[in-house]
Parts: sequence; structure tokens; C-alpha cells
Amino acid sequence: MIEKRYLSESGSSQIRSVAKALSILNLFATNKRSMSLAEISKKMNLAKSTVHGLLSTLRDFGYVEQSEFDGNYSLGITLFEIGCVVSSNWDVRKIAAPYLMKLVEETGETVHLVVLDQGEVLYIDKHESNKSLKIVSEIGARLPSHCTGVGKALLAYLPSKEVKRIIDAKGLQAYTKNTITDPLELEKELERIRKQGYAEDNGEIMDSLRCVAVPIWNYNNKVCAAISISGSYAHMEGEGKQTIITHVMQTAAEISAALGYRRSILGGDINGS
Repeated sequence: MIEKRYLSESGSSQIRSVAKALSILNLFATNKRSMSLAEISKKMNLAKSTVHGLLSTLRDFGYVEQSEFDGNYSLGITLFEIGCVVSSNWDVRKIAAPYLMKLVEETGETVHLVVLDQGEVLYIDKHESNKSLKIVSEIGARLPSHCTGVGKALLAYLPSKEVKRIIDAKGLQAYTKNTITDPLELEKELERIRKQGYAEDNGEIMDSLRCVAVPIWNYNNKVCAAISISGSYAHMEGEGKQTIITHVMQTAAEISAALGYRRSILGGDINGS
């Protein structure tokens, strides 16, 4: 399955040996553990000799490591080094960091920064307060977009054709009784988000969790990320909820302005309307 993902999407111009090597790296990332040559060969549906050659090359360049104790393979330090370079070039993460820390201080709740990647929510930063509910999330984690506040905040500003493509590819799986599973209902929800400028997750991916999320705009006047505050139902009701909405929207406006979003600088609505 993993091999197919890499070997079929790019068409005939793809270099198959490179695709196979990348598929092995993706296999490690998916399984999050070391693996033996035999296991990799079986999961990739490739001959051991082929896999051994690919692993040896990846090992020579530091992309995988081999244990001297059991001979198993795992991801190497080079990937961490490259990841750090990529991370350092994510301007939105660097620019947003001080604003997010301020938001944590103001609200005492967990704050996330996410982007949309391949139709899924990708968490690129997280700031947690000692006072807040401990949220089981981590940087680099992925979640569905249709049942998360941040995901809906990002979907709301995509062209309708792109939203449909994501739904067709990912589906609308139910995680709780509150998950939106009807495309027409989701369309109405996204329209509501555009009108009010923020999204909510009302226990749509986890029964006890609520979330308020707001998009971030860049210098091209495009939504490039979203921020959210997540907390328990008790913390996200009545005046407390409204206060959180105000803080998150203001923080998103400040980050957008720092990224060069001209409408927010000129006093326009953060939702671009």
C-alpha cells in the first residue's frame, strides 16, 4: 500500500528506485519503530536483495541506521537534520511563536498551529499551559480535516472543487455522534465559518473536547495556516468561550499582519470578507 502511494501518483516520469527508497522511509515513519530486512521486504512486496541494496544506500547517506545488536534498521540522523532545516524555513511557525505563547498566557489553554497537507491537518507547533487540560497531540501529528476545528477553518477557504476532492479522497468518517458526515451539512458549516470568521469543534473527534480555530492569512491574501485553542467543555462555555474566541481571533489577526496580510493591516475582517 505504501509503495503504491509513491509509485503511482507521479506518473511515468518517476524514477522507480528513488520512489522505492522513499517508500521505505515512509514505511519507517508510519510504523514508528525499527524493522528487520525481512519485515521491510514483506511489507514492501520486494525481494530481499532489492531492499538490502536500497537500505545500504540510505544507510551510507545517513537516512537510515542499522543496529549493531540485532541488525534492524531505523530512521537516521540525516532526516532529523533535514527536518530542522525545513522547520527553520517555515516562516509562519517562527513568526507565530511569540503570539502563541502570549495566547497561552492570556487564556491558560493549549494552543496549536497547523497547516493543511494532502487534505489532512498537520500540527506544526503546540504550546501548552500548566493549567490547561492535557491534550494528547504532538507536533508532526496528522488528523482528519472535516472533524477538527482547525481543519474546518482551513477547508472553509478552499475552492469548492478542492474541498470535494479532499472529501472524495479522505471520506467523512464518524468519530463521535457529533461528527459531520454529510457533504451538504459540511458545506453549510464551512459557509457559517466564513461568515463568522472562526470554526468550532464541538466534540466531533473526541467526545469531551472542544476547540475554537481561526485561519491565518499570508502576504498573498491566502489562508496558509490556522491556530486553535482546545479545552474541556467546562472551559469552553458561555462567557469563557466568547473570551477565548476574541483572543484567538485577535491573535490570528496579529500573526496574519506579521506575515504581510494587507487587509488585516488596513482594518479589514480577518476572514477576508
